[in-house]
Amino acid sequence: MTKKIVWITVLIVTAGILQSTLLSPLSMYFYAKPDLALDILVFSAYLNGMMTGQLAGFFSGLLLDFLSGAPLGLNLFIRTVIGAAAGFLNGNFLLDRILLPVTLCAGATLMKAGLLFLLNLLFTDTIPAYHFNTPALWVELAMNSVLAPLIFALLKSMNTFIRRSGR
Repeated sequence: MTKKIVWITVLIVTAGILQSTLLSPLSMYFYAKPDLALDILVFSAYLNGMMTGQLAGFFSGLLLDFLSGAPLGLNLFIRTVIGAAAGFLNGNFLLDRILLPVTLCAGATLMKAGLLFLLNLLFTDTIPAYHFNTPALWVELAMNSVLAPLIFALLKSMNTFIRRSGR
């Protein structure tokens, strides 16, 4: 289990670096950029269960907090909760190629926006939140949903590194 969490965390942090460097020009044109790290977390948590999702979310969120300008613990909290929620759904649905990845990643993006909104209510000036009347959330939701089947297919090919053995 430890090896799986390390691999998942490395993949998520690599995706976080990729989206903050190479994909950042997208935010100038489309008001947002896709959250590849979130899609990877959702995939690995859904396949491996709640504990793996929580631990991968915790460690990747901690490392992403150090890499980003967000308050320390923000990504850690959000990714841990989303990893637990995606892991809770483990085994409840058949993993198809399009519908489930789109639904899971859209739900995770909306959960991220909702958690940021609630944290913004508690810590008004320190936590950035999505404004629901601007296109940033909806563009990110669309990008995450469209890229989800591609990311899930790519990660399925790396199944031995990500998936728990014995399944």
